[in-house]
Amino acid sequence: MQSQATFTEHDEMYMARAIELAKKGRFTTTPNPNVGCVLVKNNQIIGEGFHQLAGQGHAEVNALAIAGNNAKGATAYVTLEPCSHYGRTPPCAEGLKKAGVVKVIAAMVDTNPQVAGKGLKILADAGIEVAHGLLESQARALNVGFFKRMEQGLPYVTCKMAASIDGKTALKNGQSKWITGPAARQDVQLYRAQSCAILTGADTVLVDDAKLNVRLSELPNALPTDLPLRQPVRVIIDSRNRLTPNLALFKIQSDVIIFTTKLDKSLQWPHFVKHIQVSESNGKVDLLAVLQKLGQLQFNNVWLEAGATLAGKMTELDLIDEFVFYLAPKLMGHDAKGLVNFPELMSMQNTIDLTFNECARIGDDLRITAVKKLIKTT
Repeated sequence: MQSQATFTEHDEMYMARAIELAKKGRFTTTPNPNVGCVLVKNNQIIGEGFHQLAGQGHAEVNALAIAGNNAKGATAYVTLEPCSHYGRTPPCAEGLKKAGVVKVIAAMVDTNPQVAGKGLKILADAGIEVAHGLLESQARALNVGFFKRMEQGLPYVTCKMAASIDGKTALKNGQSKWITGPAARQDVQLYRAQSCAILTGADTVLVDDAKLNVRLSELPNALPTDLPLRQPVRVIIDSRNRLTPNLALFKIQSDVIIFTTKLDKSLQWPHFVKHIQVSESNGKVDLLAVLQKLGQLQFNNVWLEAGATLAGKMTELDLIDEFVFYLAPKLMGHDAKGLVNFPELMSMQNTIDLTFNECARIGDDLRITAVKKLIKTT
């Protein structure tokens, strides 16, 4: 299986196009990865496609459908190794082979154990030239949640926090609406819509009577898909069974999962609500066990919107992969509530170190994204 190939500017151009196509599926493909494919013959694009919906045609199938018989002799640029196994659709590697393509360039090898090089091997064994590693980092960024689930059995967790510029999330009396402006709140809806689940604690639901759904009316008009958008599953940590069916959360008919340490069957719940019992940790729901279960349920990306206690515990346990901070140009004072609660740190060596990825102006506010800082080893 060829790698470390020499790629041309044209190769990069076609793969960049495939990556842009793949991004169009980010609202609808879960639990599958986002994948794009471009078919090129005589330096002309003859077919292109992206995976739109789990259970429907993959990117290669959609591109081949456009190219038709002209696909014979073409080169395929695919953002992820073509699949090699029968699932809800046939293997894409077999489809490319049957279509008569002569070369396949994949941005990266699929880390799904069901594939993991097998797709490229099918193609190579059929005499098709194969290569991988073109724009690999950009391709991996398309599917960080899928790859984390494949490699670690856990979803990728992004924690959203909204605060004043002095790091406060609510006044001492609990008032917090609204710290950020309407543009930032609309931006949050876009992140929610791309997530498999929205995770929070019972306190947030009870204090705010939160619905935790995607408010479709607040999404931008120019979304990259006209497919029906799914509502992410709303996942609630409720260690002490404090939630009741009369809350606003349950007035919206979309899936809810409640994690608890002990099932309470005394209440009548809507049909879309599922209770899952997990192990305890210090008398509360074991948060790692929650993420492991979500991984088993094929959740790729989890959007955490929680109060300072749950966000702090998730941070302390190193269960958050990425932070999205919305900072408003407000000062709320030292008596206001802070971003996260976790045990007092006695040394600067114990601080949680992050790496800034992006800083953008969203209306009057700033959006800062940061990930865990990698520790270099020698």
